[in-house]
Amino acid sequence: MNIAIVGAGWAGLAAAVQAAHAGHAVTVLESARTLGGRARGLPGRLPDGSAVTLDNGQHILIGAYTETLRLMHLVGVDAAAALRRLPLVLRFPDGRGLKLPQLPAPLDALAGILTARGWHWRDKLALLRTAAGWQRGRFECAPAQTVAGLCAGLTPRVMAELIEPLCVSALNLPAADASGQVFLRVLRDALFGISGGSHLLLPSADLGALFPEAAARWLAQRGGRVVPGHRVQHLQADGPHWQVDGARYDRVILACPPTEAARLAEDSGAPAADWSRQARALDFTAITTVYAASAARLAQPMVTLRCGPGAPAQFAFDRGQLGGPAGLLAFVASASQGERGALEQQVLAQARQQLGLSGLHLVQTVVEKRATFACTPGLRRPGLHIAAGLLACGDYVDGPYPATLEGATRSGTAAALSL
Repeated sequence: MNIAIVGAGWAGLAAAVQAAHAGHAVTVLESARTLGGRARGLPGRLPDGSAVTLDNGQHILIGAYTETLRLMHLVGVDAAAALRRLPLVLRFPDGRGLKLPQLPAPLDALAGILTARGWHWRDKLALLRTAAGWQRGRFECAPAQTVAGLCAGLTPRVMAELIEPLCVSALNLPAADASGQVFLRVLRDALFGISGGSHLLLPSADLGALFPEAAARWLAQRGGRVVPGHRVQHLQADGPHWQVDGARYDRVILACPPTEAARLAEDSGAPAADWSRQARALDFTAITTVYAASAARLAQPMVTLRCGPGAPAQFAFDRGQLGGPAGLLAFVASASQGERGALEQQVLAQARQQLGLSGLHLVQTVVEKRATFACTPGLRRPGLHIAAGLLACGDYVDGPYPATLEGATRSGTAAALSL
């Protein structure tokens, strides 16, 4: 079939690769000039004036992201070279916290809990007891349950040093507001699924090179078209076919942001009112990434920070240890609130206080205001199918994962398999 895909983010390109792999003719139309959507490369400059490629947000993958890794391999990306694999480490600058050893799952999680630094035996026992309950319940809970409610039996130390960092990094919401069911699914896959599922996969290349650019080259080699700088204006049903800006296609996949997908679906004449209403009803949360230059080197490529009032960042990354310029650091504030300037100053002050960094020079701050949909308890997400021959994909589309790269690629693959 002749397939149009509207949007060249990770979901759209995953759909394109899967569709082309199945033998379909694929055209990808992207409104921006750069591929990758909310996970793309971004030009920047260091304090000395030299050019550097940043990302529009610091992302990490984990070993449980099997679909993302499969697609990277399919389009010719060497994941072993492009991603630095490390055991899950949630250690703070003072050395407290969790580090999982190199053991098969779930023995790595068990050993990590038992050897967590700075934790009392009551903290460890409470976590082991609670985790055993999650396993007995098959990692399912009531739809209305929050992560905080799910973890009511845990101690304040475990909540502050494990659950909150995991929750905000995976769901981009604090535990009091985040979906317990989605959190359990992430924990199941990461800590109790395949061996190595909990491993951190830290990109040593910019996000554009990690998948989108390789996917576009792969598609071109197979006769596919990726057209940047083309914002689709008109989508119209044409019998069993579809017209996209006057060109005829057998099927269309909307891989653009939900509000844009709702606009196109509503204007198409398709019976899409319910789908569009759900897409427009989604709330969104922000992620701020502050890039700074320092003469110092972090103790690890990724360090967990203590987050609280006036200290918005949860993690610091040493990009110099990940293939980037020496001294380039990235500080990530998930579920961020407030103005750019205030966030910058708070993050830099936090870095000086918690990491002992002096002589920090601001490089660039990226505020992605609609970084993720708010993955709240009982949320109704729009489905894969909009109308006959019209589908949607994206990390916001109904599925088991929150707004992550894996959620996007799984959704894209599912849409292509439903053609």
